[in-house]
Amino acid sequence: MSDNDRVPRPTTADLRPRLPSPLTEIDDDRFARHGVRVLLKRDDLIHPDLVGNKWRKLAPNLQEAHGRPIVTFGGAYSNHLRATAAAGRLLDVPTVGIVRGDELAGRPLNPSLARCTADGMRLHFVDRSTYRRKSDPATLTGLLDAAGARGAHVVPEGGSNSLAVRGCTALGHELRGRADVVALACGTGGTLAGLAAGLAPDQRALGVAVLKGGFLTAEVRALQEAAFGGVRGTWHVADDFHFGGYARVPAELTAFAADFEDRHGVPVEPLYVAKTLYALLALTESGTFPRGTTIAAVVTGAPWP
Repeated sequence: MSDNDRVPRPTTADLRPRLPSPLTEIDDDRFARHGVRVLLKRDDLIHPDLVGNKWRKLAPNLQEAHGRPIVTFGGAYSNHLRATAAAGRLLDVPTVGIVRGDELAGRPLNPSLARCTADGMRLHFVDRSTYRRKSDPATLTGLLDAAGARGAHVVPEGGSNSLAVRGCTALGHELRGRADVVALACGTGGTLAGLAAGLAPDQRALGVAVLKGGFLTAEVRALQEAAFGGVRGTWHVADDFHFGGYARVPAELTAFAADFEDRHGVPVEPLYVAKTLYALLALTESGTFPRGTTIAAVVTGAPWP
């Protein structure tokens, strides 16, 4: 077969994302009694396989890769790994996932990693000490060599790099003039960095940290400086609603998520979205938002099957 006869590789445009994502108002007396309106920005409906901010962060990286293999990083239950693997399957792009924890090698895969391999991702397990140094250039080169992925396009853990940040400005553009405050969960800070840059000057962004440690403010600032040359927009990180850290979902949060689903018929992803909605209710009840405030809560993901 000649090069002229080859079937063109599909592009992100061929996946037909639902953009802009829907924006719907909910009727919830717990907010209404404080004079606060709540809108849900349904990024979970953008694409069934590349859900929410995964699409917004991955799409520009996939375009930049120009068909080269994609290498990225994550833990054993990483939604980012799953989304990257799905993108590789849909776009016929090889993917490699460097997974934290060499003790996982040789063991039966959990459902999340099994889905990655079913979508064609090749997994490479590394010890936790090396994984922590993955941003060091020499360590990264060694990891790529060990994974047989020299020359691949590297996407950082969580997908947050300058390309992703600039891609997420579209989320802010879609919400201009629609809310006073735009809130979303933050793991690595890339979506918040782009969102805040895309909002209008009279709007502000609120990031709800899902990991403990209080490091996200510095991370978001660094991401904005790398992407735009300086800090953009008005934004703040709330560090008090992580419930003990990533993947910590105590009974109180589980009950809250189930109740929200019953009230509004919206699936609530527990690791990120539930913490955002819980934080907004707590802040509303504490009087943080003046009467007349309109909040848009970004549904950044959906529960994985």
